[in-house]
Amino acid sequence: MTLAQKLLSRKAERSNVEPGEFLLLDVDLALANDITAPLAIQKFREYGGKKVFDPEKVVLVPDHFVPNKDIKSAMQVKLLREFAKEQGIKHFYEVGRMGIEHVLLPEEGLVKSGDLVVGADSHTCTYGALGSFATGVGSTDIAGVYLTGKVWLKVPESINVKLQGHLGEFVTAKDVILKIISILGVDGANYKALEFSGPAIYEITMDGRFTISNMAIEAGGKTGLFPVDEITMAYEKERGIEVEPLSADEDAVYWKELTIDLSELEPQVAYPYLPSNAKSVVEAEKERIRVDQVVIGSCTNGRIEDLRLAAQILKGRKVAPGVRCIIIPGSQSVVKQALKEGLVDIFLDSECAFSTPTCGPCLGGHMGILAEGEVAISTTNRNFVGRMGHPKSKVFLASPAVAAASAVRGYIADPRRL
Repeated sequence: MTLAQKLLSRKAERSNVEPGEFLLLDVDLALANDITAPLAIQKFREYGGKKVFDPEKVVLVPDHFVPNKDIKSAMQVKLLREFAKEQGIKHFYEVGRMGIEHVLLPEEGLVKSGDLVVGADSHTCTYGALGSFATGVGSTDIAGVYLTGKVWLKVPESINVKLQGHLGEFVTAKDVILKIISILGVDGANYKALEFSGPAIYEITMDGRFTISNMAIEAGGKTGLFPVDEITMAYEKERGIEVEPLSADEDAVYWKELTIDLSELEPQVAYPYLPSNAKSVVEAEKERIRVDQVVIGSCTNGRIEDLRLAAQILKGRKVAPGVRCIIIPGSQSVVKQALKEGLVDIFLDSECAFSTPTCGPCLGGHMGILAEGEVAISTTNRNFVGRMGHPKSKVFLASPAVAAASAVRGYIADPRRL
């Protein structure tokens, strides 16, 4: 069996499952945020719900428009806060405790290998990095989970992405997934599980794996799965969680196989208006694409390794005149670690803005909205029309290294040439 089949067969308490089968499964964790939870709560009440199936398995993270940017967003979070209190939900993460949901949950040990996690957010697939079957669903689906603790899922076929070779200087996990999406296209993995294998997965750190799994949805993937190996188990052990190794069978049958040689990979830049429009940064640099804003953060690249990489580039340098660079850590613990390591001093000395954890500008929410005609390079995961503000603005996607180098140059730049 593939890793996806193994995870779902265990949840179904069966010896095997086949792609295309529909399963009604018990959910280990149900996640929603300040945009998606209010509708789920409304539907839960409309369906006659009085008590959620298990308050220990419900997680509410206000992260998209917080700290609240206006009255409407404040009312949204107030609804979550009151629902959490009414239902006895302890995993409600208030400002000061909160972080970007997909950074926060693994960090807090709320998600573990082998779990079935559904979230009313498309980037819930991030947790596949831990070897959990994690996928995004709609708010009304989450309402159904609140009522029953169960979800319907179709067993997906899988695409085996084999990673080989070695990462070059300033080539990162973000470049790996941008390259994969450029090959598959934004719908090339529709309702498929992306499964990552090969000798080079051991070159990908846990933070890097979260980045790769996070963007599986940008190829249409149902989830993005890494095997449970020594790297996973060490991460889990730090959080007091003991897990067993788990991987796909050697003779697993895949819908498609794809091999990526990391030794040949250049840093990537995804052009507007799709994450699949990736080119080498070498090509992009030749075009001298001027940038107005740089965003380093998000559920894709807001972890401590991302901030370390950005600081490595920015140390001793200034952000170019006319460019605003916004650094957004993924959680409070990332903030604390960045302070401890002196990274925040580097960012401030470079004339960057340093933020509290928030999704903020990623979805055109707040703290970095683009005006008409403006151009941003961002470590976020989507660059659709109007994604970060005005419909006539543009967003390029890249790694923290490329983003930081571009902040210094004032145009999209290769960090290897600074």
